[in-house]
Order: sequence, then structure tokens, then C-alpha cells
Amino acid sequence: MKSLVYTFLISASMLLASCSGSSSTEEHQESTEHKMEEHQHEKKGEIKTKKKPASPKQQAMAMVGSNHIHIEYASPSVRGRVIWGGLVPYDKVWSTGAHKATSINFPEAVMINETELPAGKYGFFTIPSETTWTVIFNKVWDMHLADDYQESEDVLRFEVTPEKLDTIQEALAYKVTSTGDNSGIISVAWENLKISFDVTNK
Repeated sequence: MKSLVYTFLISASMLLASCSGSSSTEEHQESTEHKMEEHQHEKKGEIKTKKKPASPKQQAMAMVGSNHIHIEYASPSVRGRVIWGGLVPYDKVWSTGAHKATSINFPEAVMINETELPAGKYGFFTIPSETTWTVIFNKVWDMHLADDYQESEDVLRFEVTPEKLDTIQEALAYKVTSTGDNSGIISVAWENLKISFDVTNK
């Protein structure tokens, strides 16, 4: 009889210990999962509250014949500011974008304004004035704004007349448009102005 009671007590103790261990394990798993969920919620919160850049990086590109013209720029917005003669001064070299200089890549040579531009990647700059703009292709494309711009590195310069837009273009935008087998148009529009010029494969 004593043997049976002893055996029963041992079995009951083992069962209680097993239940206690299982409960502890479950509590630990629940705690871990809860912490993971909190961490995920915190990360989601960070994503929601993270501000979008004021001048995001953009690209404009198109095939003009076999030539893949590719433009990289940062696009500022008007945001109620005075642009021409204000944020963008007249008669000064402008990177025609924000942050870094705008770059244009031509894998094949092109003709622009009756002048050949060899294949390559160029810094794209302009000099806006009240009546005409100077368009510039420069050998140096990797720079902050126009900080290191040197006229001696220009490959091509020509004049264009800006056109007035009927509606406000809030964010600066470049566009490459194919107009034929070997011809296209590159345009830049911002606020109430737009400039454009023809390109033809050499």
C-alpha cells in the first residue's frame, strides 16, 4: 500500500512540474511574440512618419531610334515660391534641378542646334533670363549644383526662347520624346515656363 501511495505522489509531482514548465514556455513564447509585434508596429510608425524628400530624384528617358537618351535629376517643387528671378536668379548658371547637377547621357552621338555632340554623359546647365535661356552641355556632370561649373569645360552652348504654360507645373520635370526614327525633343518644364530643343541621331 505504501508503495502505491509513493508511486502516486511521484507521478503527481512530475505531472505538476510538466504543466508548470509548459506554462512557463508558453508565457515566454507569448512575451517574445508580443515584443516582435511591438517592434513591427514601431517600424511601421517610423515609415509613416518619415518625411518625403522635398526634391526627389527622378529620371526621364526614351529611345530615339537606337539611342537611349537618359536624364537624371532632382525635382524641386514650386510650393508657393517665386521661381524666376527669385529662387532661380536671372543671368546665373543653374543646375536646372536640385542637389546635384542634372546629367544627360547619349550612348550615340547626336546633332543639337546644328552642332554635333559626341556620345557621352554630360552635365546639363542653363542660364535663365527674362527673354531667352542659354542651354549648356558641360564635360563635368558629377558635381553639387553648379558649384564646380567651369565655362572652359563646356562642349555645347546655344540659345532657346522659353514658352509660357497654360497651367502651373508644380514639380520640375524633364521629358524625352521620340518624334521620328532618329529624331526627338528634350524639354524641361517648371512653374509657368518650358524650354525644349530638338535632337537628331548623328
